[in-house]
Order: sequence, then structure tokens, then C-alpha cells
Amino acid sequence: MRAVKRVLAVGALAVPLVLGCAGLASAQEGLDANFGKGQFVANEDGAGVAGTQSSVSPDGVSHSDFWVWADETGVRGSFTGAGATWSGE
Repeated sequence: MRAVKRVLAVGALAVPLVLGCAGLASAQEGLDANFGKGQFVANEDGAGVAGTQSSVSPDGVSHSDFWVWADETGVRGSFTGAGATWSGE
């Protein structure tokens, strides 16, 4: 069970990296602002990860945040995402 929790924690740690790389790949000329923050913990009580990401680009705005925690009682978490796009000339 402990190995499963560690695999879930490592998988959750990969999410901010994927989001960050996707943001770099979609970079365009003009307006571009990004913010990202993450943290993680793994100790004898369990393992968890949390992150926040926001961006503004010529295509629109987006924001997301999440957290995942695994311990002896199970795995739980939450995700929130929002965004808006617009077409410019």
C-alpha cells in the first residue's frame, strides 16, 4: 500500500511539470504572463502535493489549482480550473 501511495504522489508531482511545459510550447508573441507555485511533502504520515498555475496570453486567460494527499486512510484531492478565450484581430 505504501508503494501505491508513493506512485500516486510522484504522478501528482508530474502534473505541474506537464502544465508548465505546455505553457512554454504555446508561447506566442505579444502579451504573455505566467505564474506557477507548487509544494510537496512525503514523510511517515503520508505524501501530498499542491499547485497553482495562472496565465494570460493573446489567446485568453486561465487559472488552475489542485492538491492530492495520500495516507493510511486513503487518497483524496481536489482540482479547480477556469479560463476564458477570445479571438483577436
